[in-house]
Amino acid sequence: MKFSWRVLVLWTLPALVIGFFFWQGAFSGTPDMSKNTATTRMTYGRFLEYLDADRVSNVDLYEGGRTAIVEAVDPELENRVQRVRVDLPSSSPELISKLKEKGVSFDAHPMRNDGAIWGLLGNLIFPILLITGLFFLFRRSSNMPGGPGQAMNFGKSKARFQMEAKTGVKFDDVAGIEEAKEELQEVVTFLKLPEKFTAVGARIPKGVLLVGPPGTGKTLLAKAIAGEAGVPFFSISGSEFVEMFVGVGASRVRDLFKKAKDNAPCIIFIDEIDAVGRQRGAGIGGGNDEREQTLNQLLTEMDGFEGNTGIIIIAATNRPDVLDAALLRPGRFDRQVTVDAPDVKGRLEVLKVHARNKKLDSGVSLEVIARRTPGFTGADLANLLNEAAILTARRRKEAITNLEIDNAVDRVVAGMEGTPLVDSKSKRLIAYHEIGHAIAGTLLKDHDPVQKVTLIPRGQAQGLTWFTPNEEQGLITRGQLKARITGALGGRAAEDVIFGSAEVTTGAGGDLQQVSGMARQMVTRFGMSDLGPISLESQQGEVFLGRDWMTRSEYSEAIASRVDAQVRVIVEECYQTARRFILENRIVMDRLVDLLIEKETIDGEEFRQIVAEYTSVPEKPQYMPSI
Repeated sequence: MKFSWRVLVLWTLPALVIGFFFWQGAFSGTPDMSKNTATTRMTYGRFLEYLDADRVSNVDLYEGGRTAIVEAVDPELENRVQRVRVDLPSSSPELISKLKEKGVSFDAHPMRNDGAIWGLLGNLIFPILLITGLFFLFRRSSNMPGGPGQAMNFGKSKARFQMEAKTGVKFDDVAGIEEAKEELQEVVTFLKLPEKFTAVGARIPKGVLLVGPPGTGKTLLAKAIAGEAGVPFFSISGSEFVEMFVGVGASRVRDLFKKAKDNAPCIIFIDEIDAVGRQRGAGIGGGNDEREQTLNQLLTEMDGFEGNTGIIIIAATNRPDVLDAALLRPGRFDRQVTVDAPDVKGRLEVLKVHARNKKLDSGVSLEVIARRTPGFTGADLANLLNEAAILTARRRKEAITNLEIDNAVDRVVAGMEGTPLVDSKSKRLIAYHEIGHAIAGTLLKDHDPVQKVTLIPRGQAQGLTWFTPNEEQGLITRGQLKARITGALGGRAAEDVIFGSAEVTTGAGGDLQQVSGMARQMVTRFGMSDLGPISLESQQGEVFLGRDWMTRSEYSEAIASRVDAQVRVIVEECYQTARRFILENRIVMDRLVDLLIEKETIDGEEFRQIVAEYTSVPEKPQYMPSI
C-alpha cells in the first residue's frame, strides 16, 4: 500500500488534539496522587487536638507540605482508624518538631516533575500543529503554477533540459524546406566535427534565426536539430522569460545561460522570440520596462563582454519586423534562415512523409494533391491528410480515396460542410452569383482556372467557386490583378444583370472588400495607375511596434483624392467587363445554373466543356511540374 502523507495527517491531528486536552487537564502540574486519597477532611485545629491527645498514628505530607493525609483514631467512630485530609498552613515549621516529639510516623512525598514536562508539551503542541499544517499547505501549493511554493523559484529558468534530446525527429522527417535543412545541417556538423571548420579559420555561428509564416516547420526543424546534434539541448518559449515581477526575466536569462555554459557545447532553442525580443522603446510612452530589461540581459548574454563560447542559440519567429535591431546583428544572430511555404516539389515531399502511415487507395496521386494545394504549408498538408483519414474512418472505408481528399481540401480551406439549401429563389440567386464568378474567371485569359463550383455551404459561405493557380506565382502582373478583380466582381454583376439592381444582395460584401484592397494597392503600392510609377503607401510601423505613435499621411489631400478616383476607375472598368461577360453569355449561364441546382457541384473540367459549346474559351498556361 502506497504511503500517503494526507492520510497520516488526517489520523494524527485528531489524536494530537485529544492528547493535548488530556495532558492539559489531567497532568498539568499535578503530584503523584496514588496514595493521596481520603474520604473526609479535617481542620488544622482539630488535627492539632488529635495530635496532642496522641490519637494520630501516621502522617503523609504532599504538595511540599501544603497537604497531609492523616491516620487518626476517631472516638466518635468507636476508636476506629480513619484516613482524613488536612490542609496545612503555608508556614508551620513547628509541626515537624511536634510530630517527632509525639513519636508520630510521618513521611514527605516530593512533587513529581511530570507536570512541567506536560505543561511544556501542551504549550508547544499548537505551534507544532500550525507549522505542520503550513508545511503541507506549501508543499501542495508548490505543484501548482504560480503557487506559494514557487516563490523562491521565480528567478530560475523554466527551460526544458535534455542531455541527449530524444525528440524522435531527424532531418529525414523534415521535407519541403531543403535550403533551410542545409543551413542547419552545417550547425549540426559544426557541433560534431568542429575541427573541420576551425582548420580553415571558420568560427561557429552564435545564433540562427528561423523566420517564416506559421506552420512552415520552424519548431519541427528545431526538433530535428536536437535529434541530430547529440549535444545538450535547452528549449524554452519567449513568453516564459517575462513575469509581472521586475527583474525576474533578466534573472531567468542569466540562469539559463549559466546552465548552458556548464554544459557547453550545447544548443538553446527559443520559440516565439518576438515575445521578448520586440523593439525597445515601442508604444505610447515607452515600452514594458520588465520586457526591455529581459531583452537587454539576453543581448548581453548572447554577445557581451564575456561571450558564450560553445553555445548556439536557435530562435523562431513569424514576426521578424518587430524584433530589435541589436538582436538581429551579426555576432548575435549570424544567420537568418527563411522557412517559406513549400513549392510543388516540396509539397510532394511533405505529403510523402505524412502518407507513410496512411492507407491510400491506388487511385490517389500525391502529385495531383501537391499541384492543387498551392500556398499550403507543411502543417496544412499534415492536417489535410489527417482530415482525409478521419473522413475515411467515419465512412467505414478501408483506404483513403480521392473523394475524401477533395472533401478534406474543402474543409481545410473553407470550413465544415453545412446543410444544402432547399430549392428556392435564394438558392437560384446564389447559383447565379457563383456561376458569375466562374464565367468571368473562365473567359479571362489571365485568371486562374476554375476548379469547381458548389452550392454546398461551408463556413460562412452559402456557395463557393474554387480557382486553382496553374503555377507558383512569385510575381503578379497588372493583367492578373485586373483579372482577379473582374472575377471577384462577377457575382455582383450576375445579380445586377439577372435580377436587377433592386435585388442585389449582401452576398458580395467579402468580394467588394477584396476588390477594394487590390485596387488600392495597385494605385498606392505597385504604381499601376495614371498617377505613375510611384509608391504612396506609408512604410511606418504600427503604433505599438515603435517609432511614432501617430500615423502621418505621406501625400497631400489632392493626391489622396486622385488615389480614390483611380481606385474607382479600376473597379468600374473591371465591373463593366464582368457585366459584359454576363450579358454575352446569358444562355450558357442559365444552363449552368440549372445544372448546378440539380447536381449542387460542377467540377472545373465539365464547366469549361459546357462553356466551350457556346463561346471560345481562352487557353491558359498549364503548369506541369517536373517531379
